[in-house]
Amino acid sequence: MSTLLLPSKAPLLTRTGWSAFVLALVIVCAIAPTLNLLVPKGSLFHLSDYAVALVGKIMCYAICALAMDLIWGYTGILSLGHGVFFALGGYAMGMYLMRQIGLEGNYKSSLPDFMVFLDWKTLPWHWTFSDSFAATLLLVVAVPGLVAFVFGFFAFRSRIKGVYFSIITQAMTFAAMLLFFRNETGFGGNNGFTDFKRILNIPIATPAMRMTLFVLTGLTLLAFFLLARWLVKSKFGRVLQAVRDAETRVMFSGYNPVGYKLTIWTLSAMMCGVAGALYVPQVGIINPGEMSPASSIEIAIWAAVGGRATLIGPIIGAFVVNGAKSWLTVAYPEFWLYFLGTLFIGVTLFMPDGIAGLVKKLSKSGSPDDA
Repeated sequence: MSTLLLPSKAPLLTRTGWSAFVLALVIVCAIAPTLNLLVPKGSLFHLSDYAVALVGKIMCYAICALAMDLIWGYTGILSLGHGVFFALGGYAMGMYLMRQIGLEGNYKSSLPDFMVFLDWKTLPWHWTFSDSFAATLLLVVAVPGLVAFVFGFFAFRSRIKGVYFSIITQAMTFAAMLLFFRNETGFGGNNGFTDFKRILNIPIATPAMRMTLFVLTGLTLLAFFLLARWLVKSKFGRVLQAVRDAETRVMFSGYNPVGYKLTIWTLSAMMCGVAGALYVPQVGIINPGEMSPASSIEIAIWAAVGGRATLIGPIIGAFVVNGAKSWLTVAYPEFWLYFLGTLFIGVTLFMPDGIAGLVKKLSKSGSPDDA
């Protein structure tokens, strides 16, 4: 009597993957805080406040790159507008931080300082819940998610795909940038929000708070990585990859691609919103420049450089590109944009699978089986 052999369920991570994950967890939660808070500042092993802020910022970018990989690498939808979701999450957190500034200084106003300067008398309606930290956490994911859902609902139902979808996402982020530049919208105009003082009545500019934000960002990145890994290993993820490879066949098989694409599109937008909320208190500023088309293109570049459809690749790409950017903008500021363009062209021509794909190919070529 023959038995039906069912395929075994793929593990979430391999043994090597779990080892790397635990190592990253230890670095974020134990090693980095120790180097920053307990090691003397004059020591070679001391992690400076600048380094903490820089790595924290890059980890926020890595969350965006991971979100891009879900929508582009695994679903085949190139978005050139994910910067707007990042900025919306940042503005939601920035609004809360600006309300805290009103408690500082001599005027003790419930209005943000830029509204006092513009002689505004009352808060705009969209600032209603900005004094509540709990409501802010909800808005950080709800606002980008709602915008993405509405945009994606009409775009996917209209079967807009390929380069046309990329174009309208870039038009969306450009329109949002122009809207937020206007002073009358109540978002600080060209200057945006800055000069933050406190979060939950705790001063931001202290080593302990900076390290707390660093650890929270690292834990969030690791949690999103596990979530993304679980999604792509599930039946949902297999359908997404089928949509990427042959959407028409998926439709003929009885699946509705619209629901799958809309779900992963909205989730990726919410991930970017969380990244923006973590970014703002660490960097200390949010303005409409974060919504520029160039910012969204950079997110796609991080994913491409690291390696699409790998999850770990876009994270590596975010660290490599932004680490190089941090160094080159200081050492050779006039050549940074040329480097970025050359990097993207070189990866497209010579490393279509990115850094992760190159490492995988080299490891296979060096294995005993290939000898």
